[in-house]
Amino acid sequence: MKKLDQFIVTSFLGPFVLTFLIVIFALMLQFLWLYIDELVGKGLGALVILEFLAWGSATLIPLALPIATLLASIMTLGGMGEDNELLAMKAAGIPLQRILRPIIIVSFIVSIGAFFASNNLIPVSYSKIYSLRDDISNTKEEIRIPTGIFYDGIEGYNIRIGKRDEKSGSIYNVMVYTHKEGRGNTSLTLADSGSIKFTADKQNLLFTLYDGYSYEEEPRSFGANDTLFTYQRIGFKRQEMIISLANYAFQRSDQDRFNNEVMAQNLSQLKVARDSLDSVYKEVHKYQYRNLILSGGLSYGRELDTSLSKQFKAEIPYDSLYQWKSLEDKREALSMASSHLQSSISTLSTYEIEEMQHVLPLRKVKIERYRKFTLSIACFIFFFIGAPLGAIIRKGGLGTPVIVSMLFFVVYWVVDISGKKLATDGVLTPAMGTLISSAVLFPIGVYLTWKSTRDSSLFNADTYIMFFQKIMDRINKYKGEKE
Repeated sequence: MKKLDQFIVTSFLGPFVLTFLIVIFALMLQFLWLYIDELVGKGLGALVILEFLAWGSATLIPLALPIATLLASIMTLGGMGEDNELLAMKAAGIPLQRILRPIIIVSFIVSIGAFFASNNLIPVSYSKIYSLRDDISNTKEEIRIPTGIFYDGIEGYNIRIGKRDEKSGSIYNVMVYTHKEGRGNTSLTLADSGSIKFTADKQNLLFTLYDGYSYEEEPRSFGANDTLFTYQRIGFKRQEMIISLANYAFQRSDQDRFNNEVMAQNLSQLKVARDSLDSVYKEVHKYQYRNLILSGGLSYGRELDTSLSKQFKAEIPYDSLYQWKSLEDKREALSMASSHLQSSISTLSTYEIEEMQHVLPLRKVKIERYRKFTLSIACFIFFFIGAPLGAIIRKGGLGTPVIVSMLFFVVYWVVDISGKKLATDGVLTPAMGTLISSAVLFPIGVYLTWKSTRDSSLFNADTYIMFFQKIMDRINKYKGEKE
């Protein structure tokens, strides 16, 4: 590698890695803010939270990579232009195409890496994040019994603690209602004092109570219609009550149970899913078509075309088709036709709902297959937008490049999201819906590249001022000649 190429590649890789990490960090904060309510208050360990954020940040790569490519290319060429390095290279007879060549190779490698990330890393990330989120949602809130109010955070119990000694950990004026039997307030334990602690395996809560009474009401077994209860009161000096806390702690379940989700599948898995859904949809479509024909009054589908029999050769007197012998026959025929029409409309409405249950998953699978390639295409196109822009603007740093990058990325993001939604709704084909964002940006990249190779002053304010000044001069000259 020549020194010039090494210098250009180094100048690009530094901003690229930096902006990629900054964007991932910013998006991860938004991701954390979105799921913060599901993480706090459940006693999750730091490793579990870090794992959740790590897999979550991996799912943000499709947003971070295009932004990093666009911003790094603008910063690199803009910085070279601002420091007159670009001017020095051109003065030495090096054209812009030659200057961009090493960065084009690097961006191509980034695009290939983006494809493998989209096909291999991101599906695994979604599978892990789905399973982790499900396990976290099944984890119940961390047990923190307040004082002075009834606490119902433990299933089957309602507990009230009068006051607590923070130094010794003792509790006073304890009331424990047990609702495990589902019969209401039929079991109550009162204690003057006590203590609470978890067992070693964190699966049980141990109440040690002192100087109290246990009250029980048991139904009498004198018959089904007997609604009376027997009352039992037992005093104690010391009593231990063990409350099970099963499923209160974080527990991992099968990590691969969400592998059938569309976002958690790679290209080969999506191909299998598409073929399977497509074959099922074709069978359903045949079944619906056959039943619709039969419900319309035809005994066989071949009655739609009598020429298939090759025996019917007579001419149909179509003028007499709408002539009836009496008004009653006409009324009966119209009533039958109306009945068949209403039946067909009802059948079509039912089939439309039934068909959507097969069409919608098939569309999502096809859309996701195309989206495996859109990340790579977007990274490559954004480079050919950012590099010419940097050469034209000639501004480095994080000021102007950030503003211009965000403008182009917002356009890309809005078009991409809109195209995906339209494709999901069936307005556009899956290919058109997923590639429309790249199709919109591709002409912009071609135009900017063409302008930059000709040293265009596209963003020079003086150029536009002079242009409008010439127009105004011509208008004033035309008015003078007319007068």
